[in-house]
Amino acid sequence: MMRLVPALFAVAVVALGSAAALAQENQGTAEQRSACTPDAFRLCSAYIPDPSGVEACLRQRKSDLSAACRAVFDHATTGSAKGR
Repeated sequence: MMRLVPALFAVAVVALGSAAALAQENQGTAEQRSACTPDAFRLCSAYIPDPSGVEACLRQRKSDLSAACRAVFDHATTGSAKGR
C-alpha cells in the first residue's frame, strides 16, 4: 500500500499537468495571459482554474480591469466584429 501512494501521486501530477496544458491552449497568447493574470487573481480567483469561468468573470468585471487587460478584451471584441 505504501508503494501505491507515490505511484498514484505521480499519475495525478501527470494528469493535472496534461489538463493544464490543454486548457492553456485556449487562454490566448503569452502576452494576453501576462496582461490579464494579475486581474484574474485579483478579481476572479474564485473561478481559477476554470479558464472559461475566469474569462466570463473578467468580461463581467471589465470596468475593474487594468488598462492592459482591458485592451486584450477590447481587441478581442473588435477583432471578432471585423471578421463578420
